[in-house]
Amino acid sequence: MKAVVLDIDDHYRVTEREEPAPGPGRVAIRVAYAGIQWGDTLVRDGHFAVPRPFVPGFEASGHIVAVGTGVDVRRVGEAVTALTTAGAYAEVVLAPATLTLGIGGLPLRTAAGLGWGAPTAYDLINTVARVLPGDSVLIHGAAGSVGTLAAQFARLAGAGRVVGVVGTAERAEYAARFGYDRLLLREEFPAGLGDEQPDVILDPVGGSTRTAGLGRLAAHGRLVAYGNIATHEPVSADANDLLMQGASLLTYNSNLLARTHPERLADSARRALGLVADGKVRLDITAEYALGSLDTAVRHLAEGTTLGKSVLRVA
Repeated sequence: MKAVVLDIDDHYRVTEREEPAPGPGRVAIRVAYAGIQWGDTLVRDGHFAVPRPFVPGFEASGHIVAVGTGVDVRRVGEAVTALTTAGAYAEVVLAPATLTLGIGGLPLRTAAGLGWGAPTAYDLINTVARVLPGDSVLIHGAAGSVGTLAAQFARLAGAGRVVGVVGTAERAEYAARFGYDRLLLREEFPAGLGDEQPDVILDPVGGSTRTAGLGRLAAHGRLVAYGNIATHEPVSADANDLLMQGASLLTYNSNLLARTHPERLADSARRALGLVADGKVRLDITAEYALGSLDTAVRHLAEGTTLGKSVLRVA
């Protein structure tokens, strides 16, 4: 089968590899599309230690072609979307059966775009921050795949105001399509908020942005940290200061959740998928790349020029 490998020189190459066979509790999927996500930049840049050459790719759509022991054989032929630990940038990928969801009549291209971003956005709003009717929500990375979905999930949860933070005017123009009440450029945060104090802040940025966010929360506010795009330097928070405001610093790690409680992640992914399938939430795929163009796709993502969601066309 054809597969893209990330080699020891940090370059992606299309090569031939043997098709994998599913072990217990796993399925083999013939991949139609694979989602491109921030984890690809982290692996490329060495933040996650993986053996090279390595077949990356963490989200895929396609049809199940084989199942391992313990998996209902009737799933063979099912159209699915799946969360994987690796290997989605190949013609066949293995995935846990628990994290492989039937998509019904949803197009495979759209299904690939759900990826890790959809359950992450759903959980940030509904199971971690627990957005309540009337809450004000501030979302960093507002033009990205998680941000654009989180804004819509926040509205469905009854948020009274949704503010986004983006890096450029172009990204602000794009994000405005997803129902934000206001959009700030990154350099305008937090001064541009004026006296506004969000009830909820979603922060994948880290560093000084996280520190500033903690200082701007409303009483009983919640800041959810779910990444470190800007810096991996630690951020300190005084528990006594948080206590006086009734504020909370929360974290969310979907990769860990997939290993400790995969059924919980699958449930959130299924709920997000249902909202997309029903047309209540719009998933915007803005770019499609060929198998041999993965290097370009990941570079665009790392440079911040990607809007919404990008996918790789495998078959």
